[in-house]
Formats: sequence, structure tokens, C-alpha cells
Amino acid sequence: MPVRKSESGQVGRGKGVGLGLAVGSAIAFGGSGVAAKPLIEAGLDPLHVVWLRVAGAALVMLPLAVRHRALLRARPALLAGFGLLGVAGVQAFYFASISRIPVGVALLVEYLAPALVLGWVRFVQRRPVTRAAAVGVVLAVGGLACVVEVWAGLSFDALGLLLALGAACCQVGYFVLADQGSGSGEQAPDPLGVIAFGLLVGAAVLTVVARPWTMDWTVLAGTADMNGTPVAAPLLLAWIVLIATVVAYVTGVVSVRRLSPQVAGVVACLEAVIATVLAWFLLGEHLSAPQIIGGAVVLAGAFIAQSSAPAKVSAEPVAGGGPQRELSTRGNLA
Repeated sequence: MPVRKSESGQVGRGKGVGLGLAVGSAIAFGGSGVAAKPLIEAGLDPLHVVWLRVAGAALVMLPLAVRHRALLRARPALLAGFGLLGVAGVQAFYFASISRIPVGVALLVEYLAPALVLGWVRFVQRRPVTRAAAVGVVLAVGGLACVVEVWAGLSFDALGLLLALGAACCQVGYFVLADQGSGSGEQAPDPLGVIAFGLLVGAAVLTVVARPWTMDWTVLAGTADMNGTPVAAPLLLAWIVLIATVVAYVTGVVSVRRLSPQVAGVVACLEAVIATVLAWFLLGEHLSAPQIIGGAVVLAGAFIAQSSAPAKVSAEPVAGGGPQRELSTRGNLA
């Protein structure tokens, strides 16, 4: 039956709204590191900033967790994995890395995750990957070599780069777990419920690890320096919790429901671009021309690697590019 013009127009408007929400989500996510770094430089430990972000967002999302409390019995492993890896692990490593290296570089290193997922599929699960996926991996690794300027003996702090790589590895762990937790024949869990419980799990873990009672709370009552401009610390924290976490996730989930995973994946790559541009103008973290070109290659390789995985499988879980989008639009809170 042909689609009526009114129905076609509604579909078009729905996709337009979805695209706008996806771009808004990328902007919100991309601003997290730019807002967090001044707080870290003002005296807060990176783990304390992570705890503030996760605990604050968990409190806001608590009503959703209550609403979807059945997930505790239905998907306990998925909730634990998302909380430990997708929330606590990724954020802790990412925020620790941006305390030592530029925000854009840290996020580009994290974008190696889709390539690492395909490495898991090929060498651990011993399953074939497509030629396009292999090309994506090569592009991502080659682009990263330009970003860190390997010809100059690494132009950035080695520990900072390792911490960013740790964030990518945590993201890989969540992707693999998400694939295994979304087996065939089972109803997909509500992504907002997974996010809410993941934040609660992450907050509980980070409370033990970060020990927030040792935090210098006076930093939050003052201002933080953003490339020479004083900004109220509570304002930066509010952005991190409300905009870069709650709003970013909610708009991201809604956008994925209106767009295809492939389109959502392309828009998600804007996050690294936005983070780099914001860090350039707001923090004065300038990148050289080879680094900018390398960053574009990393994003291209990440997208190719992510979109080359099969969209559907009948029995075996396939890591990369599918279920993580269904669950939360991205497996991290960077």
C-alpha cells in the first residue's frame, strides 16, 4: 500500500526532530570534558568530579529506576556491566586522562573502541570480520598515530594517553556485555531504565572508590578558571550533571528511536568534533593541522568499523555497532 503524503510528511518531520535531538545530544556530551577540566584544575580530584556527575545524575534519574525496577530481576548482569564499565570505568579513566592531556585527544583515543571491539570479535571469538571493518580499524589506528604525533616521540603525556585507552577498553567491555545481554528472542530492555540503574550502580561503586567525604568541598563554592575567564564552579557542575549527562542521554535515546543506528552513529561522531572545538575556544587547547586531519581519520575509521558489523544475528552475540545503540546510544558518559 503506498504511503499517503500526510504519513510521509509525519515520517519526515519525525526524522528531522530525531536528527535535531541527536545533534543536541552530541553537543551536550561533547561539553562534559570542557566543563570538568576547570574543576579538576581548580583542585578537585578527577574521581571526585566523576562521583559528583554520576551521583547527581543518578539522583535525577531515580524516578525512572523505580519505574523500571523489574530490570533488576530481568537483566542484573547488564545493569551491573553498564554501571561498572559504561559509567564508572569509562568516566573515571576519561576524566583522569583529561587532567593530563587535551580533551579532544582523550576523546579521540576513546573512539578506538569500535576498532577494539572488532579485534575482540576476530582474535578472541575467532570470527571473521568484513574487509570494510578491517579498513576501518587501520584508518582509526593510523589517524590516532597522527593525533598523538608518534613521529615526535608522542607529543602528549604517556600516562594520560594510557588512561584514555583505558576508557576505550571499558567501553569495549560494555559493548561486549551489551551484545550478550540482548540475546535473540528476548524483549529489549528500556534504554532509559538501563541508564538509570547504570547510574545508580556507578554511583555506588564510585562512592567506595572516590571516597567523596575526603573531597575539598570549598572548591564548589568558588570559581574555576576557563582559559583566563572565572566561571562559577556550581554552574560548571550543573552543566556536567544536568546537560552533559541527563539531557544528553535522554535526547540521545529519543533520537535513536527516530533514526536508524547508522545515522545515529554518524551524528554521534560529532561529539569528538564538538569537544575538540569547544576545548579549542574555551580552554585554549589548540591542535596542529596533522592532528586535526588525524582526528578526522579516526572518526571515519571508527564509523566504518562500527557500521560494518552485522545488524542482526540469530544465535551468537556480535560485538560492535548494534545493541549498544539500542540500549543507550553510546556506552559511555564521556
